[in-house]
Amino acid sequence: MNSHAILNLLPYQDPFLFVDGLTSITSEGVEGYYTFESDSYFYEGHFKDNPVTPGVILTECMAQIGLVCLGIFLLKESLSGSNSPQIALTSSQMDFFLPVLPGEKVRVVSEKEVFRFQKLKCLVKMYNEKNELVCRGKLSGMMSAGGK
Repeated sequence: MNSHAILNLLPYQDPFLFVDGLTSITSEGVEGYYTFESDSYFYEGHFKDNPVTPGVILTECMAQIGLVCLGIFLLKESLSGSNSPQIALTSSQMDFFLPVLPGEKVRVVSEKEVFRFQKLKCLVKMYNEKNELVCRGKLSGMMSAGGK
């Protein structure tokens, strides 16, 4: 399964899609990127006169790339044309180090810790364009091939 097919199976759309592309994906991990557009809806009130990307949005971006894209890849044998993936985030533990400003492009790197009994657990890191660590954490979710 290639990255284009994975992106087409994501259960998100604008304005809540936080994946622009994937640069690599294997059964052990994934790397992808996203640019936070300056006119994104969440900058209007976070923070007044000094917009910063909310931590919950950074976590969502990391989950979409680092957990959901990897989960879809791992489920590739179970997914057919009539199936769509079913995904539920079950836990997140994040540490934040640097802000992400409007217009910034980030890179997300995820390493699989375990995928067992349809539960995926990953170590996920986000970097800015200067290759500085923005945030990192552990994300877990339940995955299944689901149905239509």
